[in-house]
Amino acid sequence: MPKSILGKEKWTLTFEPRLKEVVIREARKNGLYPVALLEQLVREKYNPFGHAAIRSGAAYVRSMRRSSRRRSDTQFLQEIREWQKSGS
Repeated sequence: MPKSILGKEKWTLTFEPRLKEVVIREARKNGLYPVALLEQLVREKYNPFGHAAIRSGAAYVRSMRRSSRRRSDTQFLQEIREWQKSGS
């Protein structure tokens, strides 16, 4: 088969201009193509196993830590160690 037949399907999406600007700005900030950013968003939205899509472990832990400011660092680390021991 010729290579052109085996290539990716091309889709055309129309966006509201303001939404398109936001997508392009975020894609540039993350160093991605806008299409890759949209694919990533869809993958994250419909991925039943969200933990498998984590690209940056440090960023993920930082976001978890921000959401639980009431606990101390030692309590937070102790909870992680207990979770690791449980085999979950």
